[in-house]
Amino acid sequence: MPSVRYVDVAGRLLLCTVFVFSTAGKVWGRTAWDEFVDSLRRMAVVGDDRVDLAARSAVAAEAAIVVLALIPSRIAAVAAYVLATGLLTVFTAAIAAVLRRRGAATSCRCFGASTTPLAPRHVARNITLIAACLAGLLGSQANGPLHLSLALVAGVFGATLGLLVTRLDDVAELLRVA
Repeated sequence: MPSVRYVDVAGRLLLCTVFVFSTAGKVWGRTAWDEFVDSLRRMAVVGDDRVDLAARSAVAAEAAIVVLALIPSRIAAVAAYVLATGLLTVFTAAIAAVLRRRGAATSCRCFGASTTPLAPRHVARNITLIAACLAGLLGSQANGPLHLSLALVAGVFGATLGLLVTRLDDVAELLRVA
């Protein structure tokens, strides 16, 4: 079942792309960081005294996922996929809680400067990313050689999906207008 290994390649590049943009959007400058922390405060999913810790923990986990996904070892891949699955599960639960309590009035700074209110599509996005993590985890367990050309195609595919995920709100707006 060596072809499943390409799912791991695509999954790693998907994770790298999503979490590089996510991390960078939050730490790009003091204003970006303050707006991210403020969005967590408005979401009210953790106590006000723990918002800063939650923000720092989220960014540290996102950065760790990127590093782990780039390390060419099975153990690092497993760690990246497990950490990403856990983090995305927490994010999904937080978004769902906000939607249940207040509807779509609160925005999330998931990828930086977006002011788009939270919506069910954000839950669907995260569930899809969790499924991709689980598929990547399965792919990381396969043995066999990788062919460079196919690995490049899989990597480009994963990175492209990652870019689409990071621009989900823009894509949704384009489709709405069309």
